[in-house]
Amino acid sequence: MSAAHPLRVGALSESFLYEWQVRALERLRDQTGTELSLVVRNADSDAEAESWNTKDRITLADVREFVDTFRLERAWTFVLAERALGRVLGDEQPLWHRRSVENVDAVADADHLACEPLTDDGWNELPDDAVDTIADRCDVVVRFGFGLVRGDVLTAPEYGVVSFHPADIRRYRGMGPPAIFHDGRSRAGTTLQRLDESIDGGEIVAYDEVSLEGCYTLWDVFDRLATVQIRLLREGVANLRDPSFEPESVPDEQLGEFYYRSQRRTVPFATRVLAKNVAGRVRRRLENPEPLEEGVQRGERTES
Repeated sequence: MSAAHPLRVGALSESFLYEWQVRALERLRDQTGTELSLVVRNADSDAEAESWNTKDRITLADVREFVDTFRLERAWTFVLAERALGRVLGDEQPLWHRRSVENVDAVADADHLACEPLTDDGWNELPDDAVDTIADRCDVVVRFGFGLVRGDVLTAPEYGVVSFHPADIRRYRGMGPPAIFHDGRSRAGTTLQRLDESIDGGEIVAYDEVSLEGCYTLWDVFDRLATVQIRLLREGVANLRDPSFEPESVPDEQLGEFYYRSQRRTVPFATRVLAKNVAGRVRRRLENPEPLEEGVQRGERTES
């Protein structure tokens, strides 16, 4: 890529983007010498978008969803139910509001392509025509969808495919925030990694960490890390286009312990997280009887 030409950035997404992802793309779009050129949407994604954002009561559909979720998530279902109840009681979680991809201004000028991934044992591979389009239209791709990705797409763009893991891959791989909150850590990091065909073992393109002071619940931890990721995407992409930058390769023996999702479904793990969430909500109400300005409780930074 010539320095005279803009860096062409693509995105892999579901049918929607979370608000924090939209904000990260907006900052990236506003960076000089960068253009958002392509969005590849998972055609298998049928999750609700904007209708998820408002929740003011528990319905019969929610009860049915609880039963269906319990079959898969077991004890962790009660943690998810606590989050849903919190939303009903006013915890809006604005950074996790969903916006249909076609309603996101930041990618309005990009080309949009829907494709169905080839799925095998939890991994997704993009079809050849989608990979060819990415190779032709993108210098780097940001993964905001498609789950675990492998195959030729990882090397199709010049700078590869980058993705966030909301933890330090040298300490917490897999679940990330649930394990961090469960363990009572006072700080947490987030890693922007260039993907390879491993799980949370790619090259580190950018990393930062933040204090978890004032994070009363697991959902506050997710918020705090999302605010870091909003600004870290632009930093990571800038690193990739810097000829002097070398991503950090982490030897296998220095990668952190892997926390499988199955661990959160156990009664001891889920019970501890649920108890900490409930106690945290009570403590927040006692310590902050008046609501703080948006972003303050989440430790959101204001630098551009």
